[in-house]
Amino acid sequence: MTVPVERSRSRRPVTWLTLIGVLLLPAVIGGILVGALYNPTDRLDNITAAIVNDDKAVELNGQLVPLGRQLTGGLVKGADDQPSNIDWVISNDEDAASGLEDGTYTAVVTIPENFTSAALSTRPGETPERATIGVQTAPDARVVDGAITAQLASTASSVFGTELSSQYLTNVFLGFTTLGQQLGTAASGAHQLADGAGQAATGATGLKDGLGQLSDGSAQLATGAQQLAAGATPLADGASKVAGGATSLAGGTREAATGVGDLAGGANAIADGNQRLADEINGIADQIPPEFAQVATDLSQAAPQVNDALVKAAAALQQAADDCTGTPEQCDALRKAADDANAALPQATATVTKIGQLAGDAAKLPAGIRTIAEANQQLADGARGLAGGATKAATGLSTIAGGIDGVAGGASQVASGVQQFGAGAAGLSSGAAQVASGASSAEDGAGQLADGVQQVATGTSSLADGLDTAVQQIPTYTDAQAQSLADIVADPVSATGVSDSLFGIAAVPLLAMAVLWFGGVASFVAFQAVSARALTSRRASGLVALRGFAPAAIVGAVQGLLVAGVVQVASQYDWGDWALFALVCIAAGVAFAAVNQALVAVFGGAGRWIAAIVGALAVAANIVSTVPPVLAGLSSLLPTSPAYSAMLGALASSGGVGAGIVGLAVWAVLALIATTLVVVRRRTASLRTAAQPA
Repeated sequence: MTVPVERSRSRRPVTWLTLIGVLLLPAVIGGILVGALYNPTDRLDNITAAIVNDDKAVELNGQLVPLGRQLTGGLVKGADDQPSNIDWVISNDEDAASGLEDGTYTAVVTIPENFTSAALSTRPGETPERATIGVQTAPDARVVDGAITAQLASTASSVFGTELSSQYLTNVFLGFTTLGQQLGTAASGAHQLADGAGQAATGATGLKDGLGQLSDGSAQLATGAQQLAAGATPLADGASKVAGGATSLAGGTREAATGVGDLAGGANAIADGNQRLADEINGIADQIPPEFAQVATDLSQAAPQVNDALVKAAAALQQAADDCTGTPEQCDALRKAADDANAALPQATATVTKIGQLAGDAAKLPAGIRTIAEANQQLADGARGLAGGATKAATGLSTIAGGIDGVAGGASQVASGVQQFGAGAAGLSSGAAQVASGASSAEDGAGQLADGVQQVATGTSSLADGLDTAVQQIPTYTDAQAQSLADIVADPVSATGVSDSLFGIAAVPLLAMAVLWFGGVASFVAFQAVSARALTSRRASGLVALRGFAPAAIVGAVQGLLVAGVVQVASQYDWGDWALFALVCIAAGVAFAAVNQALVAVFGGAGRWIAAIVGALAVAANIVSTVPPVLAGLSSLLPTSPAYSAMLGALASSGGVGAGIVGLAVWAVLALIATTLVVVRRRTASLRTAAQPA
């Protein structure tokens, strides 16, 4: 059964079988390509690959860490969101090598023995090393098999590495929190140390003031004791004279009772002298402050406490110097102050001890002076009583003479005691002067100590403020915050909208364009581009060209509809997008029929060769963006370019459908014009051609 369509290179008409074959050729080719290539990741289990785990586990905190085994398990298990996974076989080096050679395995993933040790080399004290895995593809593997295997292994390694980085960074961020807490504790301790140093400086200043008062009081004590010693000498001389007079008086009394009146007068004189001496001694005693004895006693008792305080202050200063965490200048100043304090400590404690001893002796001075004054007062009273008795009782002169002898002895004792008192007062004056000098030296040392401790307090306060600033600048994180931040830092950039399919949305328009183009080529392998009866036909040249174009155009339109149907069955696009895509496919089939007709009409059999090159160039230029610019430029000038752009715009909603259809229409019109010109040329016969028999 035939149809009224001329067969190419033959006068026989085209049969329905040929017509059906031409119609179905693009649909069959497109169905085969789409079925074989669409969503290859859903059929990963058709790929068999081996995993060789040579990794050696590493002991960490008493536990073995087998990261190679974990990575192997992750590859075998696959991803939760991936419906299919490669058929992984856990193997060894020998089996993997033989399987790769005989085709049992498409690829082999090898985890080296140092994988775990390298992955954990970020621990402190170790040299960081990158953990790597090896991927080897069989020589006879399919084109994309190696890429799929390498991509899965690379993705698993990347995710595994990101997890390790996240754990490491989590520990780092939590370390910031711990560091901030420790610095906060150090800052609190530094503040407390600064407060203690300030209090020590205040105490050292108070010690300086107290030593100044001690120096002044000791100087006054030395002056008073000196005056007391000076007054004791005349008192001793007077007592000696009293003793001599009493002896003479006793002898005179025995010789003459008539000298009683003189004795009474002498006794009154003695009483007056003793009274004056008692008054002078009382005056000296009155010059001593009432609190002198208590102050001297307190000073004597405080001496050990002062020594303990000095020892503790020097030890605290030395401890602060040893634990110094400030700047080098602050630490050097603190150590110098500690050295000076330790050097001055023995002299200071010895001086304070001596001061305590002298103060204890001085505490007894007021009571002794009062005792002497009372004795002189009693002596004065007794002399007055003696004078009165001498006046009233002459008969007792003998008895009085004996008493006067006793008085002479007592006066001698008084003179001796007063001389001893003068010597003691002179010693007291000298000791008090030494106390005053030592207290003055101690006052200077206390002033230096106060200055040094104040510098320590200032430096420690600056250190505490610096630590507070550091604490404020160090971030702190909770466990959840540290984990979240570590996850982001370990994988800071992510891409959305990236498909993991090797057969993307642009592949369907490319395959549809290619099969429709080669469908147009097939049409004019079977059909005649220009009717063999063009020369004898009475129709216009344009109608003759259209007569050859019409069957191919109808076939191209049907081819476009069939290809669109195959795509919809495989891809399940939205019906609105598919309808627009089907319209573009029909337009492309018609336009490709016109272009292939023109190529065969103009170039003959070479036109089919040119059409094949055009199809190959169109496919090659649209597979990858790394195509050379020359080929990309040539591809954009081909009739396949607007068809591909329109198909892609219909499925991807990227626009350009209208421009693509207009481009196809322009190519179709230009092709029909070229075919018409060929018809015109063929209908112009020369005389030689006309003379030849038909």
